[in-house]
Amino acid sequence: MTRRTALPATCVGLLSALLIGGTPGALAALLITPATALFLHRRQPSQSHLDRQRTAADLPFAADLMTACLRAGRPVAAATETTAKAIGGPVGERLTWASTQLRLGADPDPTWASLAKDPAMGQLARAMSRATQSGAPMADVLTRLSDDARDASRATAVAAARSVGVKAVAPLGLCFLPAFVLLGIIPVVAGLASAIVLP
Repeated sequence: MTRRTALPATCVGLLSALLIGGTPGALAALLITPATALFLHRRQPSQSHLDRQRTAADLPFAADLMTACLRAGRPVAAATETTAKAIGGPVGERLTWASTQLRLGADPDPTWASLAKDPAMGQLARAMSRATQSGAPMADVLTRLSDDARDASRATAVAAARSVGVKAVAPLGLCFLPAFVLLGIIPVVAGLASAIVLP
């Protein structure tokens, strides 16, 4: 349990104890506090999930920056190092490792292949490895990768935006259904009942 979950869970437990009162309130607080803490803890995204999100967000920018460095005439190791320093974060750490390996004279294929094992950096590493093996211009490959990553990010955002409408239907239905019953059905039933009961 972290500070972010302990304080709200304790507040919810104390509030439930005050609202219910007495021994039942104390028992309810003992049950509600850990349940609330567990609920809040599970709702927090894990560090690996945050790293994957940041990597997915930084990948197009990293590819664009490496493209600019390569088109300016920088070697691959220097372009990778410049990109790593500029971006930082999880992408920067992984690119720093790759640039260090390349500067020390490691073969590019195994270097990029070991980086491709990481699911977040797999696209970039596989693109660099293919370009190294085939002799294709790396700048063109990275430009295509950047465009594909941006398209995937845009598609994810559109899908999330479309799902909001679907998720909003249930709460709206729960709000409108009681009003419909109270204002539409009960007066009709009451009118029919009064007509049937009273001759």
